[in-house]
Amino acid sequence: MAMTKPKSKHATWAWMLWDWAEQPYPTIIQTFIFATYITSTLFTTDGNKDALVTQLGWAGAIAGLAVALTAPIFGRRSDTSGRRKFWLLANSAILILLMVASYFVEPNPSFFIFGLALYAVGNVVQETAFINYYAMMKQVTNEKNMARISGIAWGLGYVGGIILLLGSLVLCYLPNHVIFPTEENSMNVRVIFLFAAAWMFIFTIPLALFVPEVPKSAIATKKETIRESYSALAASIRKLRQTSPDALKFLIASAVYRDGLAGVFTYGAVLGTVAFGFTQTGVIMFGVAANIVAGIGAFIGGLIDNKLGTKKVIAACLTGLLIAGIATFALAGEGAITYWVFGLMLCLFVGPAQASSRTFVARFAPENREGEMFGLYQTTGRAASFLSPTLWALSIAGASALGFANATIFGILGIMLVLAAGLFLLLRVHPAPKVID
Repeated sequence: MAMTKPKSKHATWAWMLWDWAEQPYPTIIQTFIFATYITSTLFTTDGNKDALVTQLGWAGAIAGLAVALTAPIFGRRSDTSGRRKFWLLANSAILILLMVASYFVEPNPSFFIFGLALYAVGNVVQETAFINYYAMMKQVTNEKNMARISGIAWGLGYVGGIILLLGSLVLCYLPNHVIFPTEENSMNVRVIFLFAAAWMFIFTIPLALFVPEVPKSAIATKKETIRESYSALAASIRKLRQTSPDALKFLIASAVYRDGLAGVFTYGAVLGTVAFGFTQTGVIMFGVAANIVAGIGAFIGGLIDNKLGTKKVIAACLTGLLIAGIATFALAGEGAITYWVFGLMLCLFVGPAQASSRTFVARFAPENREGEMFGLYQTTGRAASFLSPTLWALSIAGASALGFANATIFGILGIMLVLAAGLFLLLRVHPAPKVID
């Protein structure tokens, strides 16, 4: 169904601003600061950081499994209950509380399990929040501006990440930083988590005020039991396979290449540090540059999506990622300049690929089934979440066994294999899948 009805500009901007509002969680908690904080030597008794990183990986795997099992159920319930906004705000509140709780993780091995639990629960809550957030896209956009709005929203998220990283670096990390300069009990790091929580609270307020709830009159009101929800999910997958095999093909293809996209960011800091010799400050500065480049890419991708077509934008981005990744590997001997050039090129293509992927789902999702479709989108993505870490590890282990120096650089080849497989599957998808409601 074409959606051309004008939408409230306040609602549209408030919806886009949530990408900015939630940015502290992926930037501060998942990637650059909290995750590296709880896997530092402060939380070991024998200096073995590898054991901590392994446990962090298992926590992420368990969280991913939980999302895979529950995402479609939450998606269906957001469609049938008419409470998408309510559940997005509820999940936002939980994330805020988890970030506040992270402040109380003291630099002591006895606090590691507490920190690990916060990390795992937060992963589940964030993924659940995105189901409702993505499903609300059609409430604040129309067919003509959907891709542009999605790209701008994703770009806002990256801008938020830039500000957060720069603020953390200047206020809490660099010499003579102004917050807790003594660094006693890691207060200069832990206070960042309180700032992150305050950021999300403040910038979620516009969504609470201006984005309308999905009209109850437009959706079913019958409540489902969990068993009925799973039965309906199985029926939905069977129906999707019968009525729109291309939609199902896209969900599978995107699951593969999105795991590759996640791998680019997940292991980017490790690659920069181990393979190219970046310092901790250097990694954060690279993270700032990466967010700038990815945000620009997401913004440009949103602008050209309608002209080129969503599938073409995604395919072009995956091709660019493969070129940049192979160049990073082939020219690794040139040193840090290689990663500054081709590592940032990787980030340039990640943004539009992510933004256009959710736009693609929103385009073929039938009205009032958006939550269900995005629940499947989240589930299939999590179902493939083992690919990048497995191929990353196998590539490095194989290189080490064969006696190659700087074996870590081989990890990027594993991620490129995932992206190549995703591109191959994407090329088999119709550019405009139709889902019969």
